[in-house]
Amino acid sequence: MGGRVCREEVKEEKRRSPGREDSLTSADKIRRFTKQSGHNVLSLARRGLKDAPGELWELLELEKLNLSLNNLKALPPQLGLLSNLLVLNLWGNQLSSLPPEIGQLRRLRVLFVYINRLTEVPEELGACTQLEVRFPCYASSQVLSLANNQLSSLPASLSNLTRLRKLNLSHNLIAHLPGCIYSMKSLVGVHQPESRPCSLQVTCCPPVLLQVFLDLSSNRLENVAENIQALLELKILIMEGNHLHSLPRGLCFLTRLELLNLDFNHIRDLPEEMHHLSRLEKLACHPLDKGLHIVHNPLMKPLKEVMEGGLEALFNYLRSGGCLNGSTSMSDLLVAVETQQELFYSHENWSSYKNVLSGHRILQFRAGDTGSDVQQPAGGSSRSGSASQTPKSSPEL
Repeated sequence: MGGRVCREEVKEEKRRSPGREDSLTSADKIRRFTKQSGHNVLSLARRGLKDAPGELWELLELEKLNLSLNNLKALPPQLGLLSNLLVLNLWGNQLSSLPPEIGQLRRLRVLFVYINRLTEVPEELGACTQLEVRFPCYASSQVLSLANNQLSSLPASLSNLTRLRKLNLSHNLIAHLPGCIYSMKSLVGVHQPESRPCSLQVTCCPPVLLQVFLDLSSNRLENVAENIQALLELKILIMEGNHLHSLPRGLCFLTRLELLNLDFNHIRDLPEEMHHLSRLEKLACHPLDKGLHIVHNPLMKPLKEVMEGGLEALFNYLRSGGCLNGSTSMSDLLVAVETQQELFYSHENWSSYKNVLSGHRILQFRAGDTGSDVQQPAGGSSRSGSASQTPKSSPEL
C-alpha cells in the first residue's frame, strides 16, 4: 500500500512539471557531479571518450578536471575558457599535441600529460607560470609530467616556469638536454634556507617538501653538457636507461643531490670530483632508495673492484685521484702497502684498498682472504721486523 502511494506521488510530480528533466541543458547535468569536498571537481576518467563533450567548456567554475584514461586524440581551443583550472589530468590518452590556448590557464598548478603521443609542447605552456608543488595529494608525483611521449625537445618558454619543482621527461626521444631546463629558476635559483618555513603550505595540511626532481630516464642521451652545474637545487636526478658514455665534471657541483640514478648506461669511468656529492649516502640498488645507482655499466676494472668496499671506498679512491702521488717509487709503494696492512689486520674486520701507481690495477684486500697478493701475518698479528720487509708475493703489475 505504501509503495503504491509513493509511486503515485512520483507520477504526480512528473505530471505537475512536464518536461522538467528535458529542460535541463547537458551542462547542467554535468554540473551536478562537479562539487565534491567543497571544490569544483569533475572526473570523466575511464569513460571511453574519443572527444570531450562540448558542454564541458561551459563549466567555467571548474578547478580540477580529470580526463585521464580515455581515447582523446585532440583537445579543442575551448580548453582555454576554463580559466579557473588548478589541476588538469590528461594522462593515458592519444593526444599528439596540446592546443596553444592552454597558455590561457594562468592558474594551472598541476599538469599530467604522460602516456600520450606528444611530439612537441606548445610555446604557450610557458605562460602557465603557476605550475608548482601545492597540493599534498600530488606531492609524491611529478607536477609537470610529460613522460611516455615522443618528445625530442622542449620550447624555450618553459624556462618561465619559475615555480616548477618536479619535471618528468622519462620515456621520450630526447638526445640532448633541452636548453630551457638549464634556465629554470626553480632549479638554479638561490637556495631557500632550511630554517625558513616552507612557503608552499596548505591550511590544515602538512607542508610540502620542496624536493627538486628531474627524471630523464629511458631517453636517448649520449652526453650531458657541463651546463648541468647550473641546476644547483636538484636533489633527485634520474638518467637511467640512456646511452651515456661519460659524466661531466659539472655534475659534481650538484652537492644537494640525494639520489643519482645512472643505471643501465655505457659509463666506463667517473670524474674524480664526484666525491664532493657527500649527500649520496650509499651505493643503492632499489629504485626508491636514496644514494648512487650505477649498476649495469661497463665500469673499468679498478672502479668495479673499489666499489666492492661501498660508496665510501669509491669516494676515497676518487679523492686520491685514483693513484698515489706520482713521485712515489715502487719500493715505497710496497712499504706503504705492508704498513697499511699491518694497521688493518689489528682489527677483526679489515676492508680497504691499496692505490697503485697510475696505470696499474687496484688491489682489494680483506682479512682472511686466501687469494691476497700480500701474505697475511701468521695468526693475524702484526708483522715483526722492519716495516720495509718486502712481502713474499709482489703485487701483480
